[in-house]
Amino acid sequence: MLNPKETLTKDEITTGLSYTIKDGLATQAMVTLTSGIFLVAFGLQLGASNTVIGLLAAIPPLAELIQMPAITVVEKVRNRRLVCVGASIIARLFWIVIALIPFLFGPAAAIPVLITSLVLYASISAISHCSWNSWMRDLVPQEILGSFFSRRMSLSLALGIVLSLVAGALIDFTQRDTAFPALTAYSVIFLGGFVAGLMGIWYMSRIPEPRMQQTARLPPLTQIRSAFRDENFSRLITFLGAWNFAVNLAAPFFTVYLLVMLDFDITVIIVLAVLSQLSSVLSYSMWGRIADRFSNKSVLRVSGPLFMICILGWTFTTMPTRHLLTIPLLVVLHVLMGVSTAGVTLASANIGLKLAPQGSATAYLATINIGNSLAAGIAPVIGGMFVDSFKATELSLTLNWKSPQTAFAIQTLDVQYWDFFFVFAFLIGMYSIHRLAFVKESGEVEDRIVVKELIAQVSREMRNLSTVGGLRYMLRFPLLGSTRTGTGGDEEGSGDTEQPVQK
Repeated sequence: MLNPKETLTKDEITTGLSYTIKDGLATQAMVTLTSGIFLVAFGLQLGASNTVIGLLAAIPPLAELIQMPAITVVEKVRNRRLVCVGASIIARLFWIVIALIPFLFGPAAAIPVLITSLVLYASISAISHCSWNSWMRDLVPQEILGSFFSRRMSLSLALGIVLSLVAGALIDFTQRDTAFPALTAYSVIFLGGFVAGLMGIWYMSRIPEPRMQQTARLPPLTQIRSAFRDENFSRLITFLGAWNFAVNLAAPFFTVYLLVMLDFDITVIIVLAVLSQLSSVLSYSMWGRIADRFSNKSVLRVSGPLFMICILGWTFTTMPTRHLLTIPLLVVLHVLMGVSTAGVTLASANIGLKLAPQGSATAYLATINIGNSLAAGIAPVIGGMFVDSFKATELSLTLNWKSPQTAFAIQTLDVQYWDFFFVFAFLIGMYSIHRLAFVKESGEVEDRIVVKELIAQVSREMRNLSTVGGLRYMLRFPLLGSTRTGTGGDEEGSGDTEQPVQK
């Protein structure tokens, strides 16, 4: 049943598209319940330091380096669906171990077991990611990459929003009720993610696979070097590497910043995250249409700087502590980050698929993931190791006003602690946008044209929402708008990590 086919009929592709959507929903459920806020909060409850939090963020991207030897596995087996399903089953079993940490291991062993389990989970998952990228490259037509993935990501994120709220309420309930051990809620949430992951594997096994093209088999290092010899593709690798370093220098510490620096409850943090995800859901279709009409690079040149400005904006949430505008500013930042993240995630994934030559997609896309993994893995480790060294460091700017009648001072700038990483991330991120300018993609246009189109898209969506018909259209199941294309796609090989190129 898992064997690839020479050609796929229209009915097979339509059925595969349906299972791809369902796999995305199940996978998003697993990712939502086993990563992000919940994993960081779980680590803090176990007594993790900033260095450990940085390490937890670094494990998934660094594990993607396994994709280099995985290329040989995929090329030898030549059955990408079999590789995906087998690796995903083994990898997701480790969430049972993580869920049982509070009941089976003492305080001294909890953190080592958590780190070891995550390393094994992420490493085995990387094998499935490698085969998945190549699989989707041969399955999804180039002309509808943006629109299809935007529909699928929107529906998946909508489910993630609901699950985040439910999981957050469960954590608050168990923390208020002393009858439950402190970490019970996290164990239940992780086990729920494991069950959702198994459902995703079943749906994944039903997606049809076109047979891999016969190409000359070359050693993995030779295939990797061929990607770097492609001048335009190597420029893309440089951009994505710098971008991932910038984002992962600061982003893994957003939750810690809100929990420790601003002393917010986890419910508040989840609501902010949900707000950001909702903004992404409403933005994916707009970015997808713009990407299909113009280019992925055009989307990145607008959404990328917007995301970096949002990171810089985090430095103003304290002056030097919480102030009157902290919550309103966080709301605005999360909305804009959601909008920009949708564009960056969609375009960065699709531009790699688009520029990778057919027949060599496995090696080319694995090369992107290797570069991204090194950058995204090194950045949080650096952040975790040095964040405490900036604890006593502060850069401030105060405006003083003196007159015969009165005198007062206005704090206009106060950079301290994690703020330095936000500033560093902003500077490196803007450098990566500069490197993007050297990447060539057909259909790219000037930034002002993209902004103009984005404003027009937003205006149309707002008019749609003002009518009953518009609401009915927004709530329509996304698959209905895609069945005519006869294509399918997934946001990641086994749905395990949040690497943009994998998804």
